[in-house]
Amino acid sequence: MVSIVVLLAGLAIAASMIAGSIKLPPAARAGGIVAAIAVAVAGGFMSSVRFVGADQVGVVKKNALGPRLPAGQIIATDGEMGVQAQILPPGWHFGLWPVIFDVTNTSLVEIPQDQVGLVEARDGKPLDAGQLFAPEMDEAEFRRLVDNAALFLTEGGRKGPQTNVLKPGKYRLNPELFRVTIVDATDVPNASVAVLKANFGGTPTLERVVVEGDEPVLLARPGEKGVRADAFPPGKYPVNTSAYQVTQVSTRETILRFTSGNRAVGQRSAAIPGSEEREITVRTSDGFTFPVDVRIEYRIEPQNAPIVVAKLGSDGDPLLSKMNSTVRAIFRNNAENVKALDYVSQRSLQETQSLSALREEMTRVGVTVLAVRIGDVGDEETLGDLLNTQREREIAVQEQITLQEQQRAAEQRKQLTRTEQEAEEERRLATASYQVKIAGQDKERRIIEANAQAEAVRIEAQAQADAYRLISQQLGPTNAALIELLKIAGEGGVQITPRVMVTGSGGGNESGTTTALVGTLLDRMVREEAPREGAQGAQTEGGS
Repeated sequence: MVSIVVLLAGLAIAASMIAGSIKLPPAARAGGIVAAIAVAVAGGFMSSVRFVGADQVGVVKKNALGPRLPAGQIIATDGEMGVQAQILPPGWHFGLWPVIFDVTNTSLVEIPQDQVGLVEARDGKPLDAGQLFAPEMDEAEFRRLVDNAALFLTEGGRKGPQTNVLKPGKYRLNPELFRVTIVDATDVPNASVAVLKANFGGTPTLERVVVEGDEPVLLARPGEKGVRADAFPPGKYPVNTSAYQVTQVSTRETILRFTSGNRAVGQRSAAIPGSEEREITVRTSDGFTFPVDVRIEYRIEPQNAPIVVAKLGSDGDPLLSKMNSTVRAIFRNNAENVKALDYVSQRSLQETQSLSALREEMTRVGVTVLAVRIGDVGDEETLGDLLNTQREREIAVQEQITLQEQQRAAEQRKQLTRTEQEAEEERRLATASYQVKIAGQDKERRIIEANAQAEAVRIEAQAQADAYRLISQQLGPTNAALIELLKIAGEGGVQITPRVMVTGSGGGNESGTTTALVGTLLDRMVREEAPREGAQGAQTEGGS
């Protein structure tokens, strides 16, 4: 529009200059006409100039002087009339004459952070039969084609929604060819994975056997339609949510409760992920029907998430429905083979059997069952009489056990008393034995001491005898006896001679009697010694 105004203004100025030059002298008239022509040419040239800003692209539309576009084509790539595939970059551009060309400046396409751009091409090669999206390209190749509309149209770019997306950034696209819709990137939270189901491509060919003997699950490879075999871990991903159906699967340990709470299916707790169902009612072989509170702990491994999506669709209500029907069937089947009291008393056995059966069944759909917990079994209404009978029976059994224990305790006390008595007798016997040994040893000690003392006396007596004999031989028997008597008197403190000499015969009867006794002893000793010496002398002479 501006170029037309510039052109018209130039022509108007040139026309006025020509009109004014007519009134000039002939010599000046020619110069005025030349100036008018120059102004017209300058106006025409200026009208062909276009400017594109730094954050803009220039879209060119050719209105004349070109062939018509082929049927079904809306973007010109070879000089045809219509919107041109080639866009104008930032700067000044010349030769875009008014009326022949229209130029429209538009802003660049900008994709903010954490978002992606979904691209739809308005022109290009038609999609394959049965396909709703263009085949997925290498990222670098896709970027090369969308940055150059002419290359996109001439090198096989497909018309319609593109599978590839634009990541955050600015793009210089031809807005007449590409329509961009900005959406949020796919955010996979912690303890979850994202499973993609492709809405384009060929038939899936990847077979995955979950349980030996079952039919394999068909999963999709890149370029194939269906559930992709690889799940995305936690993070943000530039996924085309139109070309792919994104299913987020929780990989947390989840608890499914079958209780009397009877809350809605799929209701989850922020603290402990899980849901709650109505309690399970079972019937035993002896005809008792009662409720059982059950808790199932399970999780979905990341590598098994595609199997869950392929077989069930999601880990939400479809999985809960599958788990609900399977758990109830297993518990009812197990209860048919036991009696009510056995079911109550063998809770751990029921847990083990149910866990084995449930784990085998749920593995087929990609779910790992971790544990089966049985809570309350029955209530007062359903098992009250039976439990009371069992309680009374158990009390009687416990009383018998208590009585048996008391009898055992009495026997043990009796045995303990007997053992203590035997130990006391053994202690006494040992004490007596030791005393006998001690007495024997004391006897031997005394005998040894007596023998030693006797031997010492004998040796001493022999020594005295030898001494007396030597004295007798040297001094004579009388003198020896007198010396020994004096020695005894001295050791005994007997005062003989002095008392006689002092008192004389004038002493009392006692002194006289003592003097007479000592004299008698001395005479007797002398008389006894004289024959003994004569005998010894004779023996000595005969021997010599």
